[in-house]
Amino acid sequence: MSGLVRFSFSIEKELLEAFQNLIDQKQYQNRSEYVRDLLREKITESKISKDKIVVGTIFLIYDHHKRDLGKKLTQVQHEHHDVIIATTHVHLTHYMCAEAIIAKGKYSVISSIANQVGKQKGVIHSSLSIGMVL
Repeated sequence: MSGLVRFSFSIEKELLEAFQNLIDQKQYQNRSEYVRDLLREKITESKISKDKIVVGTIFLIYDHHKRDLGKKLTQVQHEHHDVIIATTHVHLTHYMCAEAIIAKGKYSVISSIANQVGKQKGVIHSSLSIGMVL
């Protein structure tokens, strides 16, 4: 490949080990390939116009025993009933739940919903995946 540029950066040992495990699980030939794919993904996401209509999934893992968390998550979903088209809720353990919220609408609205639910106290993991730009 022409035009390749070599660069380096520093990270904690534990983070590198976790990163290498991920690379191995996904069966990439080397770190560079995986980093290029991650960069392409993030650059593509950054180019999505805020007014573009998209379909996306907001994925959450949370402790449902946190005070009023379930109520807050449901309230946000009701406030955006025009964008949220489906929700799947799964009980993982006595305390932990997973939820997938499927939405169709303006990217700016869906990403705002993802940020709003993701920052709630008791949410352990939150991610937004854009499946399609319409």
